[in-house]
Amino acid sequence: MAQFPKKITDDPYAAAVLIRRLVTEQGVVYWRRYLVAFALMALAAGSTAGATYVLGQVINQAYVDKNIPGIAMFSGITVVLLFIKGVATYGHMVILTKISNAILATNQRQLFAKLMRESVGFFSERHSSEFLARLTAGAKSITDVLNMLVNAIGRDLLMLLAMIGVMVWQDPLMSFIGLVAVPPAMLVLRKLVKRIKGLAFTQFTGTADIMETMQESLQGIRTVKAFTLEDTMQKRIDENIAIVERNANKMARVANRSNPLMEMLGGFAVAGCLMYGGYAVVALNATPGAFFSFMTAFLMATEPAKRLARLNIDLNSQLVGARMLLEVVDSPASEQSDDDKPALKLTDARIELRDVSFSYRANETILNRMSFTAEPGKVTALVGPSGGGKSTVLALLLRFYEVTQGDIVIDGQPISSVSRKSLRAQTAYVGQDVYLFRDTIRSNIAFGKPGASEGEIIEAAKAACAHDFIMGFPLGYDTPVGEHGTQLSGGQRQRIAVARALLKNAPIILLDEATAALDSESERQVQEAIEHLCQNRTTIVIAHRLHTIMHADAILVVEGGEIVEQGRHDELLRRGGRYASFFRLQHRDAGALAPISATA
Repeated sequence: MAQFPKKITDDPYAAAVLIRRLVTEQGVVYWRRYLVAFALMALAAGSTAGATYVLGQVINQAYVDKNIPGIAMFSGITVVLLFIKGVATYGHMVILTKISNAILATNQRQLFAKLMRESVGFFSERHSSEFLARLTAGAKSITDVLNMLVNAIGRDLLMLLAMIGVMVWQDPLMSFIGLVAVPPAMLVLRKLVKRIKGLAFTQFTGTADIMETMQESLQGIRTVKAFTLEDTMQKRIDENIAIVERNANKMARVANRSNPLMEMLGGFAVAGCLMYGGYAVVALNATPGAFFSFMTAFLMATEPAKRLARLNIDLNSQLVGARMLLEVVDSPASEQSDDDKPALKLTDARIELRDVSFSYRANETILNRMSFTAEPGKVTALVGPSGGGKSTVLALLLRFYEVTQGDIVIDGQPISSVSRKSLRAQTAYVGQDVYLFRDTIRSNIAFGKPGASEGEIIEAAKAACAHDFIMGFPLGYDTPVGEHGTQLSGGQRQRIAVARALLKNAPIILLDEATAALDSESERQVQEAIEHLCQNRTTIVIAHRLHTIMHADAILVVEGGEIVEQGRHDELLRRGGRYASFFRLQHRDAGALAPISATA
């Protein structure tokens, strides 16, 4: 079969396609403002051209006519024209800046909104610094591209045409001499575009690597300090920075490689114009004012001409960042909106897993046809060795992931048939690694119920055994918690999380190792708070410390993605199976086990 040449539109992120898309999707929205900006640019270009022409008249009035009133008049006209140029330039720059800020904000909002529609699995495969780079550099690249296009058309092209108009008006032949350098300059610049695109992509990824190392080092500063990793992390970021620096230097060499040739070609053009203009004044009786006006216009035309000549290079370097942002925005959301599905309606909040299987990756079974029922208003505990699939059960209940096989049913409704928002709205989750936002204690509790009153927040804090320690701070509920809650102890963070869940007042509670990382005193306080949280609510709790779930209504032992034992604490001890073995491992002292055995 014949191979057809690849069209430029076959690549959705080709330079031409991207430019057209940015113009039609984002630039056109502000067409009225752009129209005003273009009008001001045209006024600035016209004023500059007028001033250039009038300068020639000043020269003629001084050297040919010896007319002082004429000199004064044309000098005054020059001042007025340059003032008009200044006002027009100010106006279009302010308008373009406002448009850029609006487009930048829109793209940042759009990217963040898209990320909020992604699943947990989407983020587990990527580093957060990648999205920070896309959010900052990518959004700015889009505004830079649009600004380049607008300035190229409105400022540089109009200015160049105005200057060429003055040149042609003064001397058409000399104008032709001045333009002979354009074709060879364009050929040279065209060859540099492909090299620039590759370097710009490497620069973007290198900057993301720097952000990644910086972020990990600061967020893990305790580990860095504890393991004396300062030199290791310094070496890592030094290498990342060195790569970006070398690439930036290479880009500078490539991007500016054309300058010497362009200056040389421009020099030949200037020299040719000077020679011909001088000859015309001396031998052909041309006026010196016309020669001066021509040369002024020619020299003023060189800068916009250079910018237009480099436009392709500059655009391609910025389009890489735009592509990085649009690739995320364009990709199908991994957690598609399902708000059109019916809301979850709870009566008893009975949770059933019916032959549920799940795999994070192919050929790696995490849950294998698991079935159990969490009774309404009761506490169901999942215990067992790490990696057995306990936390996966909670992730599936929250629909962070979708089951591979089987169904999870709440009050007879498969959760896959109801909206995620309604499911999560009626579920409160507290994990081992509590996440607190960089805000006050009050705000972190209030996230459980936006718009909650002060009384509701305090009531939730009291029920979570948090009110007393909160009031011990000088600022009370207005105390900042720091990044990730680092201003609070582990037990305090856990009780704030429990207060947040209490304020939500959800009928379903999911607890994942909520006391695993705490000392005995903090564990007792958090456990007391959790007891308040679980009252009359359907609760599924994961625990490694088995004494924390001794009073659970049902205990399920999970191994290899299956339930190998289930029952109450005393029943499981009498059986002497896996649960009893786990319990004895945690209570090697016979005295600790004896009273429980006697009770059993």
